[in-house]
Amino acid sequence: MNPYMISKNHEGNYVEMAEGIRRRTLASGDNTVICEFSFKKGAVVPSHNHIFEQTGYLVSGRLLFTIEGDQHEVTPGDGWCIRANVEHAAFVPEDTVLVEVFSPVREDYL
Repeated sequence: MNPYMISKNHEGNYVEMAEGIRRRTLASGDNTVICEFSFKKGAVVPSHNHIFEQTGYLVSGRLLFTIEGDQHEVTPGDGWCIRANVEHAAFVPEDTVLVEVFSPVREDYL
């Protein structure tokens, strides 16, 4: 197994996850996977939880998180960490790009 991974920026690597939500996996290792997400204005991420810790950074746009019932507005330059098994949802009021790291590796994102 190669001890490192370099990923080149290729626009065509996006996966449509739901209406207005695209994802592309940038790189992965033994314990983490990093993904870029592109959201269209009005997109909704329904309330859910999972076994993955997710740490993110908002590149552009705006995101309205609901995390365990608390509302949070995220703007460019903001970061977050949502621990495993924490209920969360999001609404996207404008076109938005963000980057998130998941641990352990989300096999479904490879």
